Amino acid sequence: MLTAILMTSAAASCSRAAPSAPPRDQGGQRAEAVFAGGCFWCTESDFDKVPGVISTVSGYTGGKVLNPTYKQVSGGNTGHIESLRVVYDPARVSYATLVEHLYRSVDPVDAGGQFCDRGYQYRSAVFVSNAQERRVAEMLKAKLEKVKNTPGKITTLILPRSTFYPAEGYHQDYYKKNPLKYRFYRLNCGRDARIKQAWGSGGS
Repeated sequence: MLTAILMTSAAASCSRAAPSAPPRDQGGQRAEAVFAGGCFWCTESDFDKVPGVISTVSGYTGGKVLNPTYKQVSGGNTGHIESLRVVYDPARVSYATLVEHLYRSVDPVDAGGQFCDRGYQYRSAVFVSNAQERRVAEMLKAKLEKVKNTPGKITTLILPRSTFYPAEGYHQDYYKKNPLKYRFYRLNCGRDARIKQAWGSGGS
């Protein structure tokens, strides 16, 4: 992605976060979901604005390489996809709402990446943990086929959830830490313009 252009030497020196265990459910008020929507900076920004989302972590999942680095994943040879782990309060926001939010925040018919980021590592995806989550993802995919504005089939992948590896520290909350660089990146990628074209509304 354009990420490489925007990195600073200070960012490059940050240490990577180790894979962490899922948060423990607290009285039914915490649940997890994993999504991919292209650049995880943008996906993180979009989901952080959803009421009921408690926290988000940018990372990598879906591949076979253990403890992948950003350089490895962006090179496209790991099988991993840039992804986002979302911790949410199911009493305030449903899993279905989060899945629909993902679909509506990506280019639904792009099978080659997302926006200016090209390659399988930037595909949009819903990573499901069980049969119920798969049914929800498939149902919403079929429903939204009928309401999107752009021709072609929705190409967002529905994949089994696997080990999630948090990305390097400098990627976390990038849009908050580097707002000008983030907005420049997002604008130049044409993300919001394409989302508006596809769905009739802008992104975050």
